[in-house]
Amino acid sequence: MINVTKTFLPDLEEYIKTIKRAWDKAWITNNGELVQELESKLREYLGVKHLLYTSNGTIVLQMALKAYNITKEVITTPFSYVATTNAIIWEGCKPVFVDINSRNFCIDAAKIEAAITEDTQAILATHVYGYPCDIEKIESIAAKYNLKVIYDGAHAFGCRYMGKSLLSYGDISTCSFHATKLFHTVEGGCIITHDDVVANRLMLYRQFGHINDDYYTVGLNAKNSEFHAAMGLCVLPHIHEIIQARKDIVEFYDKKLACLKLQRPSEHGELLYNYSYYPVAFDSEETLIRTRKALEAEQINTRRYFYPSLNNLNYLSYQPAPVSEDLSKRVLCLPLFFDLSQDQADRIASIILRAQNK
Repeated sequence: MINVTKTFLPDLEEYIKTIKRAWDKAWITNNGELVQELESKLREYLGVKHLLYTSNGTIVLQMALKAYNITKEVITTPFSYVATTNAIIWEGCKPVFVDINSRNFCIDAAKIEAAITEDTQAILATHVYGYPCDIEKIESIAAKYNLKVIYDGAHAFGCRYMGKSLLSYGDISTCSFHATKLFHTVEGGCIITHDDVVANRLMLYRQFGHINDDYYTVGLNAKNSEFHAAMGLCVLPHIHEIIQARKDIVEFYDKKLACLKLQRPSEHGELLYNYSYYPVAFDSEETLIRTRKALEAEQINTRRYFYPSLNNLNYLSYQPAPVSEDLSKRVLCLPLFFDLSQDQADRIASIILRAQNK
């Protein structure tokens, strides 16, 4: 069986050696030395001022909204994983969906201003598949209307835009380190800001709002363990080879499937990409389903990522987003991971090609 993704695992002995540092001290959680070391190395790699390592990539979205006391309307994208919308709802806010563009599948910045009301407090946008939102336009709109900008950068680790980490933009940027991601800590995430005051607030949120016996604010448990941090410390040195291996497969897919004229998100000229996913949009949902069944028959798993369009969630009032609704029915992510072989990729592409001719 070929899965849509496969977790990169470092050498087991390397991991054991790293975790033994915490094991020997019996300090396995509560901001241990491995967590602190991972945070330091991630700040250096990403070139950011403040980065907090956390338990996952969803809770940081909630923390971001709380940090700026966002309680009303949040402009967001309908084309993302459900965590983006759920975080807004969980914090008691109203998601206001702005449709996406068909170029890179991110929120259409040209449509944001029309969605702003007197209750709008923030823009929470996703760098879909690691492709950047229209950062300059969003920044301009936010400044004009005094809005906070939060980027869901779950897919953006390793991407660089205009010479900087894509995760360095916005008032706050978040990332997921789930095992399905190209950089992972089994479970985990991070939250990034350049604001000293906000960084301190987030630090307190992460640990129940207190330091020892001094209590400062409401908080929750968003800490992560030494076992998870150890995995990150072992994976991070391999990040360049992980990205290169994924790039090689992406370029092979591109060449092999070029004759199908499949719709693909386009790269920005100033983007150094991380090759986190390989999404393709077929001409119709019927073609997608036929192709997916052909792959499943050969024990090849794919993912409809993202489906459904989030404005169609049954626990929300419907807001139209025709581009997202159309695209979500036609997009399929193909297998892509570090040790996917060219022979396997060739087999996958060949099945797709045959399915189009039926």
